[in-house]
Parts: sequence; C-alpha cells; structure tokens
Amino acid sequence: MTSATRLITTLFVCFSLASKGQNAENRTKTNTEWLVANLLREKSNTTEISGNPQITNSPYGEAVSFNGNDDALFLNELPLNSLQEFTLEMIFKPDENGMFEQRVLHIGESRESRILLEIRVVGSNWYFDAFAVSGSNKKPLASEKLIHPLEKWYHVAFVVTPNKLTSYVNGKQELQESFSFLPIITGKTAIGVRLNKVSWFKGAIYKIRITPKEIKPDDFMPF
Repeated sequence: MTSATRLITTLFVCFSLASKGQNAENRTKTNTEWLVANLLREKSNTTEISGNPQITNSPYGEAVSFNGNDDALFLNELPLNSLQEFTLEMIFKPDENGMFEQRVLHIGESRESRILLEIRVVGSNWYFDAFAVSGSNKKPLASEKLIHPLEKWYHVAFVVTPNKLTSYVNGKQELQESFSFLPIITGKTAIGVRLNKVSWFKGAIYKIRITPKEIKPDDFMPF
C-alpha cells in the first residue's frame, strides 16, 4: 500500500467515524413527535396495526380511538435509543368501562429495560402510573390518592434523568423518586397496549412527544 493510499484510507475511516458520531449526536438532540392519527393513516412498513383503531375528533385535532380489547399500534422504532435523559409527553383521553390496569404507551423491551405510561381505573376515575425499568432497577410512580375523572382530555408527562423520575398531570407535578437510569439501547414501541399484548387501553390518544432532555412544565406541549 502506497503512502497516498494509506492516507486516503485513514481519512475515509476518520470521516466515517465522525459521521457516525455526528448522527448519534443529532439523534440525541432531536425531538420525536407523533400525531397518532398520522401514524394510523400512513400505514408505513414500520407500523403494525392491531384490531381496528379509528380516527376520531378531539379538541386539538384528529386523534385515534382504541377499543380496550385489541386495538393498538406497534412501531419498529426506539425513539429513546441511547438517551441519558428525556421528557415523554402524551395528550390523551381515558374512557369509561376499561380494565383496571391499562398500558397506554410502552417503549423499550417487553420485559427488560423499558418505559411505560399507564393508568389505573377506579370507578369513574383514573390515576397515572409512570413506570421505568432500567436493568435490575424498576420503579412505578403511582398513587391511588391522585385521581382524575375519566372521559376528559389530559396531558401527562414523565421526566427521566440519570438519577430521578418525575410525573406530571396537566402540568402539575404528582410524584418524584430517586432512580438510577441507564440508556435504553434495544426495543420497540407499542401504543394502546403493552408490547406483549396485555392490558389494552380504552380511550383516545392525540399526540406523543419525546424531548431528549429534562424540561419544565412551561415548555410542555400546549394542552
């Protein structure tokens, strides 16, 4: 190999490594925003549709209604990939006559490291359960004392940092706990159910947003 060839090879390797590093950095700086009606309408190759979720109206625009039995969207995407901290937001409406435990959004592995937005239904009310698993650590942020009426639209947020978890409903902090979190690097996304197809959600979802950093209520999505 000549000196010129070696130089060209070295420059190519350096450029490739720099490009990969830049792409990874860009991923950690970019918000993920899903209008759930668009996910359903587009029917992309990365989206599997279960049941027959329906587009419905909401105060914010078109949303998607889930029947609580077999409606869900499964995305071959991991928007939390390698994020060290993030804010996960969702605008949704939980309906009456759903099961007690409902998984509304599941990102990550089915049984290993994962993040879930869940609800628990008690009578005509619900309470938020923001759940994190990181390696052997797991923590639910949930309190049956913090209830809200069903059949109304809500904004929920789950803020995850390397050392704590915080949950919000309609911009008001509900719970906060210490937690050791490591980035999730493998998995997929389920909307309307857990990834292993248990605990179906009954209600509607308008929008999901993931910001790759901790943000405060003043910077949450408008709702």
